[in-house]
Amino acid sequence: MVDRSVSLQDVLLNQISIPEQLLTTYKSFGLNEQDVIVILQLHRFLREGIAFPTPNEIAQYVTLSENQCMSIIKKLMQKGYLTIDESENEMNQLVESYNLHPFWEKLIHQSEQPIEETDGSIFLLFEQEFARMLSPFEIEMINAWLDEDQFLPSLIKAALREAVLMGKLNFKYIDRILREWQKKGVITVEQAREASKQFREHKKETTYQVADESERDTSIYFNWLEGGK
Repeated sequence: MVDRSVSLQDVLLNQISIPEQLLTTYKSFGLNEQDVIVILQLHRFLREGIAFPTPNEIAQYVTLSENQCMSIIKKLMQKGYLTIDESENEMNQLVESYNLHPFWEKLIHQSEQPIEETDGSIFLLFEQEFARMLSPFEIEMINAWLDEDQFLPSLIKAALREAVLMGKLNFKYIDRILREWQKKGVITVEQAREASKQFREHKKETTYQVADESERDTSIYFNWLEGGK
């Protein structure tokens, strides 16, 4: 009879190495725990030579359905963290394979950048002001501001603070603020502060205040326009 027991040595030898940053910064990438486990499963499959596991194959090892795994894979691809490579095998047949290199590169480069450029607390600050968890769409929008538009986290926080002061706390308005600053060449909080000052002076006839400003203790919130971080 074959002994199917797994020895401690087998367990210790059969290890998968992953960057510690994945566990400490995944939220700043707009990912949740389910996304991370799918990334780890993809990493495991690739390590074992299975280049293109199906959502059903991944679902066999997680508490997610096949459809959920498929949605997460699409999400990772939309964010540019996962790509599909095409190549020819020995029989000149076109085969596809997943590639996680874009994600690992972003993870490594993030750890090499200044703290100002990788301030993952921006998501927590948005949740604090909105008094709720951010939706996947909102998380993707913040990531787009950071990755695609290359807005500094401090500038995004300044736009958030401006929206709070204007009493227009919604993502469309914050996006408008950032676009206007972009058109004017505003790239720092100091420039944003000056642009906002000029805007208010030009629109003196309109009152831009939060309706319940008198009842709200704004001292508990970080003054991004003044602090610049």
